[in-house]
Amino acid sequence: MLDNNILNMHGNYYTVPNAILSLGLSPGAVTTYNYLSFRECRKRGDKDHYTCYPSYKTIGEAIGRSARSVYNYVQELVEAGLILTEPTKVTTADGMRWNGNLKYTLLDPQRAVDLYHERQLARNGAHLEAGTRKKRKAMKKAEAKRERKQKPHDEYVAERSAHVPEELPF
Repeated sequence: MLDNNILNMHGNYYTVPNAILSLGLSPGAVTTYNYLSFRECRKRGDKDHYTCYPSYKTIGEAIGRSARSVYNYVQELVEAGLILTEPTKVTTADGMRWNGNLKYTLLDPQRAVDLYHERQLARNGAHLEAGTRKKRKAMKKAEAKRERKQKPHDEYVAERSAHVPEELPF
């Protein structure tokens, strides 16, 4: 469950743009985005504005999914153009350097919406082009069929009956 101290730190609400629901994201990706929005730094002028650093495990515990599922949701959000991820390094007290959690930066959702629409147009254009090619091919085939002259029925019958097979010797 979410810690009440965290809730009080940011107030009792946060906003998520409506556009997030129109991008065709999986429910897990939407939930992950909501959690990242909840955790982001909201201090104006702070160098970490729009960023947060939760681990996959922390996100997974908050949304009820495995760390591997969270990884997939994060990749989906990156692909959609909603977030950027950057690796971080941590130096321990004894001077050892370790990989830290990812730094998540929430991007302008309007860019993600624009990217989504561009992809949709490109996909629909490809479908239209494929459909147009099929239609052109079918039209050529129909035209070639019309151009072929069929023999009149009487001529066809006469040609077929004129041919008498050879008799085979016994």
